[in-house]
Amino acid sequence: MSKITVNTQMLGLKDVNLHVEDSGGNGRPVILIHGWPLSGASWKEQVSVLRDAGYRVITYDRRGFGQSDKPVAGYGFKTLAEDLSGIITALDLRDVTLVGFSMGGGEVAQYIADFGEDRVHSVVFAAAVTPMMINLPNNPEGPLEKSKAAMMTFDLTKDSEGFYDDFTKQFFSPNANGSILVSEAQRQEALALCNQASKLAALEAMQVFALADFRADLGKITVPTLVIHGDADGIVPFEGSGKRTHAAIVHSQLHVIPGGPHGINASHAEEFNSVLLGFLENSSAAESLRQRKLGS
Repeated sequence: MSKITVNTQMLGLKDVNLHVEDSGGNGRPVILIHGWPLSGASWKEQVSVLRDAGYRVITYDRRGFGQSDKPVAGYGFKTLAEDLSGIITALDLRDVTLVGFSMGGGEVAQYIADFGEDRVHSVVFAAAVTPMMINLPNNPEGPLEKSKAAMMTFDLTKDSEGFYDDFTKQFFSPNANGSILVSEAQRQEALALCNQASKLAALEAMQVFALADFRADLGKITVPTLVIHGDADGIVPFEGSGKRTHAAIVHSQLHVIPGGPHGINASHAEEFNSVLLGFLENSSAAESLRQRKLGS
């Protein structure tokens, strides 16, 4: 456990201290980027599995969430990608796999758009908000209606505790209205993480991921890519997000989890972990083959 200070002065913002967990070791680094409005602790089901498989696992709390600083500004994806770059630079990480869950998928896309792939080995979009959530005339496939986004903002502003209690039920339920597929203890853990978030940060970040447009950015990704999504995701529906992300990254692999709600890394942890490990192993082999061909 440590604090890493990220410098965003290029964007006119003050430095921010981010809470980082790093398993250490000599394995290839994997950075797990959490979803809204949770924290790095939401990767509980993945960290030990990846570590035991020989990877160096890094999680962190996004600014405004978990145990990181909670500034009054800086919740746009460019700043969040700058924060991610600060962690990668501070730890001198190379050959990194970036795994972005939900809102974290936006950070993955923005990081590559802004900083390129020099330090990146591969990427994973897990139940991600890419390519664009809000439904507009120029984005008719967007799965988030403007009225729904406005209602979420109203409900969170009015009663954050009540909003998060309902949200965590939807998070782990097929189509956001079925039976909860995790234990009540697991849901309560997620609820506690939600309540660590700054209300300002939660509201700002929600507006950001609702409106962000990554349609052009996804085409810039050339490294091995996995898209993993539940087909019963009622928070970020597959048809408007994961399916489109896979189509936009023509070389990407797609794995759809039958009956999977939004929180697939917890509700379907065994399948999620197996698919992720398989991708990490296969992408390493593919990259080694590519390098050999380049050298011949």
